[in-house]
Amino acid sequence: FFGHQSVGMNVLDGVRQLAEIAGVAVQIVEVPTASSVGAASFGHAFVPENGDPLRKLQSFASAMGQRSNDVDVAILKFCFTDITAETDVKSLFSRYQSTIDQLRARNPTVTFVHVTAPLTEVQGGIKAIVKQLLGRAPYGFVENMRREEYNALLRQAYRGREPMFDLARIESTAPDGTIATAKWKGNSVPVLSPALTDDGSHLNGAGRLRAARELISLLAVAPAGSEAKRAA
Repeated sequence: FFGHQSVGMNVLDGVRQLAEIAGVAVQIVEVPTASSVGAASFGHAFVPENGDPLRKLQSFASAMGQRSNDVDVAILKFCFTDITAETDVKSLFSRYQSTIDQLRARNPTVTFVHVTAPLTEVQGGIKAIVKQLLGRAPYGFVENMRREEYNALLRQAYRGREPMFDLARIESTAPDGTIATAKWKGNSVPVLSPALTDDGSHLNGAGRLRAARELISLLAVAPAGSEAKRAA
């Protein structure tokens, strides 16, 4: 069960593309709740609301339900609009952790996959130059800095311990392996690679396929609910 918004849809489009290339039938179905996910299917839901991450956490928890359900894996992905220059990332991460902990307690056989917040490009051109001359950061720089602060907390807490889909790393890695960054006042932050986007915030065909490959590779080795039940 995958709760997401537009970038999540980009990833699912990549999964469909990957399935077509591989000649494998994958059932991707939009569902209202986790309990609605059918057997052998990838259920997903658009979790409200972009720009309100606390409501998004509540919406995801509501979609998971008050009782244990039979999904193997559950994933919540924030959108780039959920973390802005004004976001208190420590508070948001604390709420994320407490929400996942509560859901895990109700769903002991569900594997929760953590996802880093997606990035955007940083404003360029003459407007960016003017802002820097005025001592102001180009649009997108501070926003990506806050996202990276959130992502650093997520990696510190879960990397190597629990399944994590590092979408931000995927988005910032150019085809040649270099990391796309933006710099301002001696600071450097990772940004969405121009090669993976057409509009500066969403994934293009190459980006969708790359993200899908990484997600499927992760899910292939993540312990499924049925395995957890057998172990219990």
